[in-house]
Amino acid sequence: MHISAALQLAALITAGFLAQWLAWRVRLPAIVFLLVIGLVLGPALGWLDPEAVLGELFFPIVSLGVAIILFEGAATLRLRDVRGLQGTVVRLVTLGALVTMGLLAVAAHYIAGLSWGLAALFGALTCVTGPTVIAPILRTVRPNVRIANVLRWEGIVIDPIGALLAVLVYEIVRNGQGGQSWLVFGETVLVGSVVGAVSALVLATLLRRHWIPEFLQTYGTLSFVLFTFAGANQLASESGLLAVTVMGMILANIKGLAIEEIVNFKENLSTLLISGLFIMLAARMPWPLPPGAWWMGLAILLFAQFIVRPVSVWFSTVGGGLSWRERALIAWIAPRGIVAAAVSALFALKLEQQNLAGSDYLVPLTFALIIGTVVLQSFTAGPLARYLKVLSPEPRGVLIVGANAPARAVAKALIAQGVPVRIADDDWFDVRAARMDNLPTWYGDPVSDRAEADLDLSGLGQLFAMSARRELNNLACVHYRSEFGRHAVYELAIREPGEGAANNGAAQGIQAPYLFGEQVSIAMLHERLQQGWRIKTTRITETFGKDAFFALYGQETTPLLSLDDKERLRVVAQGKPLVLKPGWLLVALVPPGQQDGAVDYSAK
Repeated sequence: MHISAALQLAALITAGFLAQWLAWRVRLPAIVFLLVIGLVLGPALGWLDPEAVLGELFFPIVSLGVAIILFEGAATLRLRDVRGLQGTVVRLVTLGALVTMGLLAVAAHYIAGLSWGLAALFGALTCVTGPTVIAPILRTVRPNVRIANVLRWEGIVIDPIGALLAVLVYEIVRNGQGGQSWLVFGETVLVGSVVGAVSALVLATLLRRHWIPEFLQTYGTLSFVLFTFAGANQLASESGLLAVTVMGMILANIKGLAIEEIVNFKENLSTLLISGLFIMLAARMPWPLPPGAWWMGLAILLFAQFIVRPVSVWFSTVGGGLSWRERALIAWIAPRGIVAAAVSALFALKLEQQNLAGSDYLVPLTFALIIGTVVLQSFTAGPLARYLKVLSPEPRGVLIVGANAPARAVAKALIAQGVPVRIADDDWFDVRAARMDNLPTWYGDPVSDRAEADLDLSGLGQLFAMSARRELNNLACVHYRSEFGRHAVYELAIREPGEGAANNGAAQGIQAPYLFGEQVSIAMLHERLQQGWRIKTTRITETFGKDAFFALYGQETTPLLSLDDKERLRVVAQGKPLVLKPGWLLVALVPPGQQDGAVDYSAK
């Protein structure tokens, strides 16, 4: 049966959505489901033929998609983060990456019979992990903070480094195959570096001088990335990927430039782009596979899991202060992700056009390593962490969605008592105010795909949805209910002063208790803080109990939460009344005019 091009495109977009939704439900990286769906729709059933649908546009679309992915990965690499990392992480992304690349190249040469050039390219492509595949595993496993920090930062830093390494190795393979001299290779690297640097500086100048209005900054950034990629390729063949990688790295490190505000298209365009791209790449895979690809992929997977990663981690963590149990879990977790899949498929397309022997094995072997490592490690890392006894203690911290004045006041009170806090919001002005108060923040949509990859939830076990937008609070409660549990998700009521609690039924609809009780709303907190009310902390004793506290401050005082003698947080919420015992701390919003020496944590 003939399937129209329009129907195939519609099915492609729908399949991408289903893969992303399924990944969210089962808490596995979406890349696994995207690749599997592509294999089913393409080689298995023959329903999707990307090249037939897109024709001559297929190769340019894939190239531009990979360029965007590499730019976004490079834009996360900030030198200040590298300088502040432990020596272990620095060695993992330098010495460890080289060891991994070398051993995987040896495996690809002797197991799959690839030439040394293609084997080195395979090693460079598959030495990266990446935050999009690391983050879901860490959230499920919940290892201790030391392990989580090492793995998370390794994934963030090695993504653009690995992409850059792969581009350089590819240029060596391509130029060597064509008999070109090292002078031509040097020219390619020079053009890519210069074009990328110039584009970054021009875009930064336009943004700093506000010559691009805020509503066009996302569009402008995307157009600059694509033009940089295509322009560099026009000047020197295959220099575009290097150019966009350099461009992203420079923009990320220009002082005073808020790169977070201009790389937001990942939350909209990239989800669609990445979903479609990987389904198309997998659907294009030839079937049947090249002879022996199945057993070669399995052998390389086992070699990578049991030999390559342990050796790389052993060399990188010597003298790093990690216990052998922590090193063992780090040695087990190294899933491959988006950069490996995207760049390998793109390079395979290019090398096939040059009729390079063995290039048809590049994608099957890479995809086998991606799917194998993600699935194997997702299901085994948790039991291994429990066996090694390296799980993090019960999380007692709070993720606060919203960076407004009440949220900042509550965050200050929690941090003062040693409770870990992270504020997440996509309102730049509120986030900037929180950063000026030295509060831990994350800028972006808290329920986005980027948050899944980048938002660090280590040590956090509860959600306070305190945004002024009811829809965002509702989505946050639904999104993080599976993360923290239904009992640890709270939503602050949103209504105007004087409006009855019965008029706001949003929280009941998603079964999230009202934070601080039904009668407390964000408008009330804003109003009272402006009137001089303050959030104060008081120690309850045998002689100064709950009744004495309210007698001193008045019955209008609003209790917010308490900390018991084991420093566990007990939130006052709908259906959860205030519980106090001698020795506990009470955090409450008290009227102005009281001078008892209690500490004031309110936003000024």
